[in-house]
Amino acid sequence: MHKRIALVGLPLALMLSACGGSDPYEEESGEGGGGGAGTVVIGSADFPESTLLAEIYGRAMEAQGVDVEYQLNIGSREVYYSQIESGNLSVFPEYNGATLAYLDEDAPTGSSEETNALVEEALPDSLEILESSSAENKDSVTVTRETAQEYGLASLEDLAEVADELVLGGPPEFETRHQGVVGLEEVYGVEFQEFRSLEVALLTQALLDGDIQAANLFTTDPQIAVEDFVVLEDPENLFGAQNITPLIHSEQVDETAREALDSVSAALTTEALTALNERVVVDNENAADVAQEWLEEEGLG
Repeated sequence: MHKRIALVGLPLALMLSACGGSDPYEEESGEGGGGGAGTVVIGSADFPESTLLAEIYGRAMEAQGVDVEYQLNIGSREVYYSQIESGNLSVFPEYNGATLAYLDEDAPTGSSEETNALVEEALPDSLEILESSSAENKDSVTVTRETAQEYGLASLEDLAEVADELVLGGPPEFETRHQGVVGLEEVYGVEFQEFRSLEVALLTQALLDGDIQAANLFTTDPQIAVEDFVVLEDPENLFGAQNITPLIHSEQVDETAREALDSVSAALTTEALTALNERVVVDNENAADVAQEWLEEEGLG
């Protein structure tokens, strides 16, 4: 059974939740609610790749007979993590390094294995992570080819001397995260002239229009190749390992669902994810259709 609750119509409620206001799940699900008995509730953040991943992992579970409900476009980690912890969400395709930074902002960056070990230590008893995929999508600071040439930029280190002339754009949470503006200042001594809060979908055009000179783009964003953008290198590994890794509420995910989730992670690569993103973001194909086609190609659908 395929249930779908898209939360794109609740930006104000989600914003209030992120700031400690009303919880958009509270009235619908109650404490620790989630879906109906035996239902696995899978969520996504409010950007295309996260929605695509929820469709991929969710449909893989459905193919094994699991009853899945979808709650898509929820918002940032600051909003959705509490919903996983409370049991309103059962599964969330996460990024291991970003999860670790959220749980412990002082945690060191490291390999995928080191990162996962630290995540497991930091998670509450009710939550766990499953197998990571080799697919990895990191935060980046990205500039146009022209900006890179004008200021001699190849690395985040190069920004230290010129960032005060540049405006950085990114989603609002990037301004307050260690793996964001805070870390750029602490690790690289980079202080931009201004941080401009923008929806992820608007960043590419803002960069092309010159409204911003640097953008927080994900490294699997197909627009990077399409527009010949330059992703600045991260020699100090500020952004760490960022493997796609399902985060689950343990009691709500049985062995059948776990095996389906692990099978997706075993098959998913960075190259495949980038190509799938291009179909959704550039070619405007439906994420659910793209997910289903890939799963069938991999023998998982």
